[in-house]
Amino acid sequence: MLSRTRAGTLGASRTWRARAQRGFTLIEIMVVIAILGILAALIVPKIMSRPDEARRVAAKQDIGTMMQALNLYRLDNGRYPTSEQGLRALVEKPTTDPVPNNWKSGGYLERLPNDPWGNQYQYLAPGVHGEIDVFSYGADGKAGGEANDADIGSWQ
Repeated sequence: MLSRTRAGTLGASRTWRARAQRGFTLIEIMVVIAILGILAALIVPKIMSRPDEARRVAAKQDIGTMMQALNLYRLDNGRYPTSEQGLRALVEKPTTDPVPNNWKSGGYLERLPNDPWGNQYQYLAPGVHGEIDVFSYGADGKAGGEANDADIGSWQ
């Protein structure tokens, strides 16, 4: 009786080994590739738009930080910098009129950031959309545009 059980176990073991050595069929591999292709088609477009979205969010945060610094500048000096003085007035004391009387040493920002696309932020005083405007032209670096090329400003 012992030998029959042992023989049955050996036979099952050989069958399993034979299947393990055989590998996958071409159809099984093609099904897996098709499933991976479908998943990639659904997921990749969502992942690819993330960097663009992150750049827009970073630009909005930079603009918010500069607006806070400009409000502190106004609080100290009674007015915003002129368009000619620009955002540079937040880092260095302006030498053109009107020269601020209470400009804080050390400035209002450590440095002026570039927008996420490597361009300078724009500043208008008086602004088109408010008392002052701070904005980025977006990915194309030109006024106007849609989607990633759209302007991002303090009025939004």
